[in-house]
Amino acid sequence: MPDLLIELFSEEIPARMQSRAAEDLKKRVTDGLVEAGLTYAGAAALSTPRRLTLAVDGLLAESPTIREERKGPKVGAPDKAIEGFLRGAGVTREQLEVRETPKGPVYFVQIEKPGRPAAEIIAEVLETTIRNFPWPKSMRWGAGSLRWVRPLHSILCILSDEAGTSVVDLDIDGIKAGNTTRGHRFMAPDEITVTGFDDYAAKLKRAHVVLDARERAEAIWQEATNQAFANGLDVVEDKGLLAEVAGLVEWPVVLMGAIDEEFLELPPEVLQTSMKEHQKFFSVKNPKTSRIEKFITVANRETADNGATILAGNQKVLSARLADAKFFWENDLRTAKSEAGMSAWVENLGNVTFHNKLGTQAARIDRIAALAREIAPVVGADADLAEQAARVAKADLSSEMVYEFPELQGLMGRYYAEAAGLPQDVANACEAHYSPLGPGDDVPSEPVSVAVALADKLDTLTGFWAIDEKPTGSKDPFALRRAALGVIRLVLENDVRANLREVFSKGYEGADADNLLTFFHDRLKVFLRDQGIRHDVIDACIAMEGNDDLTLLVKRARALEDFLKTDDGENLLQGFKRANNILSKEEEKDGVEYSFGADRKFAEHDSEKALFDALEAGGAAISPAIVAEDFAAAMRGMAALRAPIDAFFDAVQVNADNEILRRNRLNLLSQIRKVCGQVADLTKVEG
Repeated sequence: MPDLLIELFSEEIPARMQSRAAEDLKKRVTDGLVEAGLTYAGAAALSTPRRLTLAVDGLLAESPTIREERKGPKVGAPDKAIEGFLRGAGVTREQLEVRETPKGPVYFVQIEKPGRPAAEIIAEVLETTIRNFPWPKSMRWGAGSLRWVRPLHSILCILSDEAGTSVVDLDIDGIKAGNTTRGHRFMAPDEITVTGFDDYAAKLKRAHVVLDARERAEAIWQEATNQAFANGLDVVEDKGLLAEVAGLVEWPVVLMGAIDEEFLELPPEVLQTSMKEHQKFFSVKNPKTSRIEKFITVANRETADNGATILAGNQKVLSARLADAKFFWENDLRTAKSEAGMSAWVENLGNVTFHNKLGTQAARIDRIAALAREIAPVVGADADLAEQAARVAKADLSSEMVYEFPELQGLMGRYYAEAAGLPQDVANACEAHYSPLGPGDDVPSEPVSVAVALADKLDTLTGFWAIDEKPTGSKDPFALRRAALGVIRLVLENDVRANLREVFSKGYEGADADNLLTFFHDRLKVFLRDQGIRHDVIDACIAMEGNDDLTLLVKRARALEDFLKTDDGENLLQGFKRANNILSKEEEKDGVEYSFGADRKFAEHDSEKALFDALEAGGAAISPAIVAEDFAAAMRGMAALRAPIDAFFDAVQVNADNEILRRNRLNLLSQIRKVCGQVADLTKVEG
């Protein structure tokens, strides 16, 4: 069984496209091979800035011969139908045979498709893959019609087994497949002939090319942390940057450089962002001061001066970039410390449209400030501080630094608020009010920050609901699902007790509160399902009063989830459902509602009397527990009903011949439904 090696060698592929492209190459080629009948033992795809590589092990030498029988038209069918069948099957009329079937004589044909050599199939599959490759962007060059992300220089495509190596016959727009590649562009540019994957990988390593992106990333990180450690420093971890840099080099050479003294007092986040965005440098900090003092760059070659010239050039460019950042920082600080302070930036936001139907950013800030003041008492925040924080939280959007680096919004607001001498709670809210941005993001806990964060997200949600711009399907251009999840996490993780319908009414005018609450419930179900709470349990609790108090709702759901995992809970649910099913059926049949009138004096059986007693005691235990929001105690009250309900159904026939007994027992079932229904709508729980 031969092994297949493919390499598509080109000009530099953008780092962000390499990993996906390697997987696309693997999927498209292997799917095509399997579809043509060539199975294989394993496949691996690799990438460097200049090549996509695919190695397929244990490939069949040829596709198997396929024999199949096809049923055709009836004998006597129109000639056009018969001719169409012959064309589709690739046979002649002489090859048809007639068989009797229950529906009369029908044409059948035996078709045999002989197997084909692997090389022939590979050539077809690879050409189709190359010509239809799903690059996000591609280009055409020269006189040919071929499109590729960058000019494609060569195709390596070989099959190898014990007998030797053969080149697959393939020519795409004048690029003929061969058994050669090239090493590092500068350090080993000569042609290399290979005989298989192991030979290919070893020769490329000697030619200063590390094929595996993960190996390049590990080497970069190991050397970077070693150099930093030797200087008593730490490299700031950034997995995204590491993956990107590993896609920029074939032979990583790690160099550490110094940052000019005049820039060391810039906020570390400014240094880190500027170096990452503009130079793809890693930041190196002093663990004692948390200052960014040096940088790590990764070159693509070794040099005689051990990278001194490369570092000098990088430091020169970096200094120019950081000079801009310093200029922005100092200008912004002067504005923040001026008499007008951050209010000057807020005024500028009057010229910035938030949404054409929702007004300017300044108008939005007014709404958020008013809402933050309303929310403040609910979350234990000072109302004046919450309003003050809301009014300056987005001021940094007008700053020069955030204009240059939008990802620093909020963070720079905190720095500028501190420089302006505003209370620390206000400054902290400037940074924290955007959070949480995702499921793994930290949730603000300071009351002022919580108030502003909630007001910000709730204004967004009520505003877009009011103008009927809701998420549809997978489309959510305004990130409203994320905003709702942010509200949910802020409420739950800070144990906030708020009636959302009431809060919605204080948001943007015209929002449909019930529809928006349903949206929140859907988001809550997704959030809680990820934590192991069943959807039917959540639905059972959403059906209860107070479902716009998310903290109460979740507290109830967690208690019910835990209860239903016990034997008592599982069996009580079955007893409840049995009672509810009988009751619902009889109510529908009789056209009446059996909701009151159960009288102990009509009880005949001991189990019937015991159930009366248990329901009376259960109601007395469950009702105050629900009022006190002690759902664990309410569940214990429910558990006490399990045995009496089981005993009742074992001993008593509900639909007795005596109509008085029947009505009394149906009303008793109604009592079961009423008492248990205080905890949750158990009709919505499956099982």
